[in-house]
Amino acid sequence: MATTLVLKSSILGEHSQSNQLINHVLESKTGIIERDLAANPVPVLDMDVATALRGSPDDLSDEQKAVLNLSNTLIEELKTADQILIGAPMYNFMVPTQLKNWFDLIARAGVTFSYTENGPVGLIENKKAIIVTTRGGLHKDSPRNSIESYLTTMLGFIGITDVEFVYAEALNMGDDAATQAREQARAQLTELV
Repeated sequence: MATTLVLKSSILGEHSQSNQLINHVLESKTGIIERDLAANPVPVLDMDVATALRGSPDDLSDEQKAVLNLSNTLIEELKTADQILIGAPMYNFMVPTQLKNWFDLIARAGVTFSYTENGPVGLIENKKAIIVTTRGGLHKDSPRNSIESYLTTMLGFIGITDVEFVYAEALNMGDDAATQAREQARAQLTELV
């Protein structure tokens, strides 16, 4: 049975367009590992967190050991999954802070990537990522679409290069546009998942 890691990052909970799209497609699915990064946020990268992720477990405070254990859990969830379904609404032209924090905790040298003489090499292989990105306006084919380049770069950095984007745009541009965008995104997402 295929396992899907679902990462939700919208701060809007049940009112979130990205969460609603994800929930719709997962209604009949099994083998789901779900992590709501807004409802249960992971720590923000600071000096203590960076030390926890790079230090020796013997030299860490109890708080830092908890961060390292959480990072290990997040990475194990990622390694266990066959595919990753990420909800990435656009907030001020970028992913939510909650999703960025997740990447900060799983991007670990020697664990999810390694440095080589030819540059970094991702260690998480044979995974597919599906990104559900929702936006109030139209940004897909414009320079404002920084989410696609950021997520493609971050996922590729850890070894995930099979990445598909599902867009639901124009959600604040009238009921007809929003309904059409949701229907198209739902159909595409159902086909991919």
